[in-house]
Amino acid sequence: MFDTTPLTAAVDRFADRLRAAPQSRLQRGAAAEALELARELSVRAQRLDAPDEEPRLMPDAGVFAIADQLTVAAADLAEALRTAPSAGELDEAVALVERATATADL
Repeated sequence: MFDTTPLTAAVDRFADRLRAAPQSRLQRGAAAEALELARELSVRAQRLDAPDEEPRLMPDAGVFAIADQLTVAAADLAEALRTAPSAGELDEAVALVERATATADL
């Protein structure tokens, strides 16, 4: 079993910044960046959980819900990664979160 704390910690930091950001900053791109990340994490989790099924796209619930959507997607992926065959997927997910955090510029 893998320790997925690096993933959940990185997402928690990003989500906290999103929750603290003003609406104007969220609308200038931070929320869109976070939604793209949440969707990617969600797809990765679904592929691990049900590799034979087509992944479902996470809906856009709005700029004020994106931090929660991101947290849920990351929690799903973290759970799926605990029993993954290698740590490579975990490392990739953490890198995705770090890139998105930097791009969102919060």
